[in-house]
Amino acid sequence: MSKKWLSMALVFTLLMTLLAACGGDKEAAEPAPTPAEPDKQAEQPADPDQYGDTGGLALPLVDEPTTVTFMVASEKTDLNDSLIAKEIEKRTGITIDFQAYSPATYNDKLRVVVASGKLPDIFHGLKSSELKKIGQQNAVVAINEHLDMLPNFKRLFVEENPWVIPSYGDEKGNIYTWPVANIARDVNHGFLYRKDVFDELGIEEWSNTEEFYEALKKLKEAYPDSYPYASKTKEYIFRDWAYGWGIGGPNYPIYYDEDSKTWKYASIQPEHKDMLDFMKKLYNEGLMDPEFLTDTSDNWTAKMTTSNKAFVTWDWIGRLDMFYNQIKDTNPNYDLRYGTPVGPTGNGATLPKITPDFSIAVSNGKNKEAALKLLDYLASPSGATLVTMGVEGETFEMKDGKAVYPELTDVPLVDIKVLEDNYGLWVQGMYVNSDQRSVYYSFTEKEQEAQDKRLEANSFEPLEPVLNFTDEEVSSIAELQVNLQKASNEFNSKYILNKSYGDAQWEEWQKTATAQGADKLAEVFNNAQKRLDSASQ
Repeated sequence: MSKKWLSMALVFTLLMTLLAACGGDKEAAEPAPTPAEPDKQAEQPADPDQYGDTGGLALPLVDEPTTVTFMVASEKTDLNDSLIAKEIEKRTGITIDFQAYSPATYNDKLRVVVASGKLPDIFHGLKSSELKKIGQQNAVVAINEHLDMLPNFKRLFVEENPWVIPSYGDEKGNIYTWPVANIARDVNHGFLYRKDVFDELGIEEWSNTEEFYEALKKLKEAYPDSYPYASKTKEYIFRDWAYGWGIGGPNYPIYYDEDSKTWKYASIQPEHKDMLDFMKKLYNEGLMDPEFLTDTSDNWTAKMTTSNKAFVTWDWIGRLDMFYNQIKDTNPNYDLRYGTPVGPTGNGATLPKITPDFSIAVSNGKNKEAALKLLDYLASPSGATLVTMGVEGETFEMKDGKAVYPELTDVPLVDIKVLEDNYGLWVQGMYVNSDQRSVYYSFTEKEQEAQDKRLEANSFEPLEPVLNFTDEEVSSIAELQVNLQKASNEFNSKYILNKSYGDAQWEEWQKTATAQGADKLAEVFNNAQKRLDSASQ
């Protein structure tokens, strides 16, 4: 049996076991939480105006003490004693019985739990297709059927973003996953350049592709043994640069053409050839590192942190300070900065504000209403503040518009991991909304410059529609995409590295890609787009 069929058989077995458990023995399918000792604080009625904007929810959420089981991925094993658990109980009347497993073992444990049929009241981690299947068998709740008691879900995912249910729901318009809102930052990756070297040579930062090329030439003239542009992302360089040529997106090499409102295969488009021609010019003139398709992270780091090897790259904005901290003792003038996107559009990626990636779901048991209301509270402005910042006056104080933690003044860097360890905040699978005043959005001066630069220029490629594929389409995409991607990467490499490659080879590649299913792949996306357009009308 092949690995593919073995995997499919395993998933099928797990799902059938679950469905049999849910349909054949309802009592066994429901969790049987151990009654928790009521917290004395929870016995005191909550002031409904005490906790800020609940989005219309009335606190407490339940009429009698209720325990909800919540399966999460966390290294923190004492979450039931954490500040977050106690504060939620105090505010909502709901005691959370956390079932926490380390992120390394969480998925394996989830499979065991699913196979047992004893789902927690709230859990996360199943694939979207799996969640829909067990949802259609009533193992998990169709959230859209309870909108009347979920004002925050309704506001975020129905009124403000009406595309969410057509994109993430099933063909009947039911949605079984609770999306996560407002987590992504504006800018996370992009072109980075050595400002200290640019300043030393009197080179202005580029504002367009031609100036980018001229800057690399001047760097090469000053340092003939250097290769001004270095890369560690191997073949992903084509995906990362594609945004600037208007053919990028999270589904690359498939992308959505805003002008024609159709999905196309990027690797055979004229814009893709223009991008390859530009890379080829850089490579032929010694402006791009010959190892740009093979370099390791360590080698790339060495090149970017020495004085005369490489000066421009593409990576995560955390490198701006990370590289400086690595070499500041030997080169205190080292100054890596965020650069303007390269390419004719001048744009970079837009990061989605709503994601279903965590696949948070509520099981169809006796606590489903309490569990749904709990998630709805966590999605409210009040809940977002609690889960991502804590309790003002108790754990954090506001300073210059950002949360600071008086108890943690001895901690060198208070990040979301520190908040999870100390208070149970930012637990994966639990946060469904965020407060932008949290430390997660506290940028260093260089990182803030990156955010400001892109926001001021509004240099963001439009966000692509989120398509909802059928099982048959998912199989078609998997079958076509692997071979096409491999062939595309091979052609891209040869086109740049081989001086004999030109228009004739490009035309031959277009025929090859079409024969391998590039048009069929685009057709699958366009059919899904038609359904999305129809459902959104």
